[in-house]
Amino acid sequence: MKLIGMLDSPYVRRVAISLQLLELPFEHQSLSVFRGFDEFRRTNPVVKAPTLVCDDGTVLMDSTLILQYAEALAGRSLLPDEPKALAQALRTVGLALAACEKAVQIVYEHGLRPAEKLHQPWLDRVTGQLLAACDGLEQAMPIGMDQAGVSTAVAWEFIQKMVPEAVPTARYPKLVAFSQAAEALPAFVAAPHGDGTVRA
Repeated sequence: MKLIGMLDSPYVRRVAISLQLLELPFEHQSLSVFRGFDEFRRTNPVVKAPTLVCDDGTVLMDSTLILQYAEALAGRSLLPDEPKALAQALRTVGLALAACEKAVQIVYEHGLRPAEKLHQPWLDRVTGQLLAACDGLEQAMPIGMDQAGVSTAVAWEFIQKMVPEAVPTARYPKLVAFSQAAEALPAFVAAPHGDGTVRA
């Protein structure tokens, strides 16, 4: 399998870390959807990261769908089986993905839109949604390194690397501690936020 996309994307990074936790071998190609648009398009015309090229050549996209396939391949899940525990884990994953989405929107608003065209009411709204997601994560706090834990830690690291001014760390001591512990784990160390490739 080949995972395509940069580890500065929380969606790519969550897949890279999860594939390691599932003990599934894969190759990683660090390719930007911006700078590498044409090259990326040759594999996936939609140019969406992450993209996973399966061993039979099937091209998958969207981190959640890729992880569903990966878990079927591994024969085990990073989510609990028991319905109540599953509902709580999925709620946490949803909060983490919402936090990622809102943080990405802030990054794009500042990075892609001309400064004179920034729309402050939109930024305020998105920032409020980001903070609400982080508030939820601070309360939810996963216990172990299941998919809820992976997604939470990856979301927090992305936020702190890309939009730290939007989310005050003093407001989220549990998230800070959880993230620090997660980032020390081998699967996280092997796939650090940035433009590098997953280390074997």
